[in-house]
Amino acid sequence: MSLVDLSPTLSLRKRAISAGAWNLGALVTSQAIRLGGNLIMARLLMPEMFGLMMIATTVSVVLHLLSDVGLRQNIIQSPRGEDPAFLNTVWTVQIVRGLILFAFTLLIAGIAWLTQMFNVWPADSTYAAPELPMVLALTGISAIFYGLQSTKIDLAVRAFQQKKVVLTDFFSQMAGLLFMLIIGYLTRSVWSLVAAGLVSAMVSTLLGHFWFEGPSNRLQWERDALKELVVFGRWILLSSAVGVLAMYGDRIWFGGSMSAAELGAYSIAVLILGALQLGLQKVIGAVALPTFSEASRVNDTVRLHSLYYRFKMMFDVACLFACGLFLTGSPLLISILYDERYAQAGDMMAILSLSFFTMRYMLAHQVWIALGHTKYQAMDNIIRVVSLWVLLPLLLAIGGVKYAIWGAALYTFPTLVLVFYVNCRLGMFSLKRELVVLPMLAVGALCGELMTALAKWL
Repeated sequence: MSLVDLSPTLSLRKRAISAGAWNLGALVTSQAIRLGGNLIMARLLMPEMFGLMMIATTVSVVLHLLSDVGLRQNIIQSPRGEDPAFLNTVWTVQIVRGLILFAFTLLIAGIAWLTQMFNVWPADSTYAAPELPMVLALTGISAIFYGLQSTKIDLAVRAFQQKKVVLTDFFSQMAGLLFMLIIGYLTRSVWSLVAAGLVSAMVSTLLGHFWFEGPSNRLQWERDALKELVVFGRWILLSSAVGVLAMYGDRIWFGGSMSAAELGAYSIAVLILGALQLGLQKVIGAVALPTFSEASRVNDTVRLHSLYYRFKMMFDVACLFACGLFLTGSPLLISILYDERYAQAGDMMAILSLSFFTMRYMLAHQVWIALGHTKYQAMDNIIRVVSLWVLLPLLLAIGGVKYAIWGAALYTFPTLVLVFYVNCRLGMFSLKRELVVLPMLAVGALCGELMTALAKWL
């Protein structure tokens, strides 16, 4: 093989490594800032306020995912991803979507207020908290900011130019954190958490337009671009609409069955695990999807499979080690970071850590998207939502919240049947590779046990 033949592979590898390094650095920095801010706010605010904010954030994310047609993924994957007419059409659709989402958020806030007026919810449930309707309404403004976000950021991800993307996330997060700390210190209220989200969204949008290179966006409505968005996004829309009910169904159910204080403790457990999981998802989305998509665009199946197995080995090791570590070490971690008001979050987090076992298969989803097989992701999410919405009410009826948390941790396991089936069809399943990484689960669990024993001895 000549040097000319090798150069595209070396170029792709170099760009992927660079993108991964930036995202890994961003992951560590971002989650350290997020956790540090949460630790400070946990001492300024009551657990109930975190429970309220969890419901508001859930509503916002649910609405976003119910209307997700894969605009960013389409820019990354499409051959027209750098065409100004295509990008402007995407931006126009994005703005319309943001305005619609804000209108729906206001509608939900109004419904929440009416249900409180008629005493629909138990008095001690999170849904009955009097601040909830206004928290919902104000949080919804972020949809407008994100709707205006420039497609220049998506172009940077497509081209593996991660430096500015990472720095944008960092600056917007720092701006939100600063406002949160100031308002939290002055008011000791939930409005500090609301302000942080709005400021972060606004700063991210402004930086995308004025700091990134590339064609500026303008309103445009091209028929061919819309057709491509519909064809690519129809399965993404179904996948997101169904998947959101799976990803956030636990919060929906627990909002009516947990007190605001219990939900606040649950939010701490979800925050810590979710911070790590979100970071891993960002790295995979920013590195794996562009890498797989580039190999797919040139129909290089051998290279695509090779890249998948390389990423999978690293991702499996990380997820399985984290699963074991948090399974045995979560109570110790919570006792170190938080006061006794949040103690129950440790046991909750230990159970929820089992979700890392199946999370490692999200890498297969990126290959499916790169190959255009978005229907499989939709099927995966259908299995998830059916599993969750059967398990949670059943376990709530049998044993209450303590049993239901197990459902929130294990509902993704039935999706493994689909993952193995699809990967076998695509020639990307190896039983040997599946088994060889499993000891990392025991290694993580042993590390958690050793740290717990050492803490007791000291």
